Amino acid sequence: MTRSDIGPHPDSFDLETATTENTNYRTVAWSGKYLQVTLMCIPAGESIGLEMHPDTDQFLRLDAGAGRAQMGPEKDNLVFEQDVSDGWCILVPAGTWHNVTNIGDGPMNLYVIYAPVHHAAGNIHKTAADAAADEKAGTDTPPAWTQQPASSRPDEEASSS
Repeated sequence: MTRSDIGPHPDSFDLETATTENTNYRTVAWSGKYLQVTLMCIPAGESIGLEMHPDTDQFLRLDAGAGRAQMGPEKDNLVFEQDVSDGWCILVPAGTWHNVTNIGDGPMNLYVIYAPVHHAAGNIHKTAADAAADEKAGTDTPPAWTQQPASSRPDEEASSS
């Protein structure tokens, strides 16, 4: 099932099927004015990448695979650690450093809800390296029609992998 982000218009789709069939590192499935849904597929042994979004809360849910969620107030102080699997959610408050590593033998498929919108509408990144390159180039930015916090500043990332 290939998803097309139709922007801030009503939409409905089988989220679990779209998530488990997604083979891209990140696929933006829907972008509203205030929140966004992305699908992710993380290969065995890899991770979403240690990051922190100053003004963005996140909800992540695994639909396939197994992972280890780590979070904390600083990138070198990840005081929260929890193994997660199919059906588990991870709640990341804005300003929290976080990472989810695939600890299983196969792909880890999850979806992420960002509030506010965090990525360019409809963006598809086949690999983490593609996503990092797009972010570095400044082309993975929320659409102008989204509501962004007045205090918004660039995200801090631990690496550009």
